[in-house]
This record gives sequence, C-alpha cells and structure tokens, in this order.
Amino acid sequence: MKSTRLLDEIRETNLSYLLLAQQLIREDRAEATFRLGISEEVADLIDQLTTAQVLRIASSNMLMCRFRFDDEVVWNLLTSHTKDRSVSGMHAAIIMSGKAINTTA
Repeated sequence: MKSTRLLDEIRETNLSYLLLAQQLIREDRAEATFRLGISEEVADLIDQLTTAQVLRIASSNMLMCRFRFDDEVVWNLLTSHTKDRSVSGMHAAIIMSGKAINTTA
C-alpha cells in the first residue's frame, strides 16, 4: 500500500513537472532553460510533446526531475540561518547559475 502511494506521488510529480516545464518553455525559452537547468535540445523535445506523450512519460515510476546541484556549499547557503539570508540566497544563486552554464556548455 505504501509503495503504491509512493509511485502515485512520483507520477503526479512527473506530470506537474512536465506541464510546468512546457509552460515555462513556451512563455520564455531562455529563462526556462536556465531555471530548469536543461539544454536547448531538451527544451525542444519537451516543447513538442503531445498530451498523450506527456501522460505516458509522467506515468513512469522514475522521477523526471532531479536536484540541479549536489554541492554542499549551495545547500549550506540555502539553509543558512544567518541574519543576512538575502546575501546567502544571492550567493547560492550565483553559484547555481555558474553550474547551469557549465552543464549546458
């Protein structure tokens, strides 16, 4: 029962992610590729998916999205409880944007 619920949640997450990705790509492709951390080629593929394809892909038992970064420094900055959280957040954003450029290049 627990496993079934978990798989349902994965499928729901996949569907939400794919629909959001399509919406972002169609509204502003450059911003979408940056925010989603995907290449232009992947953006093209997601943009061209039909409703049936989105539903079929979303029904997978594997997550279609993943964390964009696995850097402990970024996580520490994001979870920081310092007085100046805006500086920590800005620093984390700078680090993440550099990683996005490195992965799409």
